[in-house]
Amino acid sequence: MIESKSTIRVRYAETDMMGVVYHGSYLPWLEVARTDMFRNAGLSYFELEQKGYQLPVLSLDVKYHRPAVYDDEIEIAVILKERPLLRIHLEYELRRGDELIVTASTQHAFIDKAGNPSRPPAEFTDLMSQHFVP
Repeated sequence: MIESKSTIRVRYAETDMMGVVYHGSYLPWLEVARTDMFRNAGLSYFELEQKGYQLPVLSLDVKYHRPAVYDDEIEIAVILKERPLLRIHLEYELRRGDELIVTASTQHAFIDKAGNPSRPPAEFTDLMSQHFVP
């Protein structure tokens, strides 16, 4: 299992006319946490792209429990529970202090520069082997 945590502070531009975070503003935060997780695990998303791979989002599920508002500090935990093969399933928890405000999950697949499904690079597979003992 790989777990990583990132922190963001809600910017005014991310709120709507009701003064709460617009529902679509959470999606870039998931991306921040996801890319931080890869970097913290030892292989940045940028490095994967440089090697000719991408990880598009195949599916997204978000449940909004409580609203976030301007200037809140939000901690985003992202968890990779299963060793990825062709697809990667990530789970997220967003918290304001101890309060759970959002849960989410995303599923991704490796593709090559032409947009075709691909196996992950050997460097990625080796790195995952270090984090997931058979």
